[in-house]
Amino acid sequence: MQRLNAIGPEAATGKTKDLFQSVQAKLGSVPNMFRTMGNSPAVLEGYLAFNAAMSSASLGAKMGELIALTVANANGCEYCNAAHTFIGEKMVHIDPRSIAAARSGSSSDAKTHAALEFARTLVRKKGHVSSQEVETLRTAGYTDTGIAEIIGHVALNFFTNIFNTAADVAVDFPQADLVETAVI
Repeated sequence: MQRLNAIGPEAATGKTKDLFQSVQAKLGSVPNMFRTMGNSPAVLEGYLAFNAAMSSASLGAKMGELIALTVANANGCEYCNAAHTFIGEKMVHIDPRSIAAARSGSSSDAKTHAALEFARTLVRKKGHVSSQEVETLRTAGYTDTGIAEIIGHVALNFFTNIFNTAADVAVDFPQADLVETAVI
């Protein structure tokens, strides 16, 4: 059972109502994560701003979704795994094989694999990565911009994972199984 109330768009007031209206306009609905974040307009606005900034990152939407899947599974976040599986398949058009591989931090593409492995390492080591782990990304073809964006995507998704798990947000996306290799 959800630990924080999910505010219905019809009951929202003030800044939360305004933010819900922008989410509704963009997505066509207000998913439970947003409804729950709406308890604090500051939290919802902060998330939306960070998400918007990362949406314009040079890594692109596909890599952002693959990182989101890796992080969701590393953290055992059912909500984010379901949401990013849906978004990846239906909105970004990522093939099911790539989505399944990303859940365990893997990819058949070497450059993508390096990014997802690094994302998983960031979660596992709570950011305390080695110089060699960063150098592996450079060797795979990432610039400092790309590396910063990978870190940014991990941070954004780590936030939503923690929020959704702590609040036990009810999943309102089609069910997607977490991998068994979640980092603890």
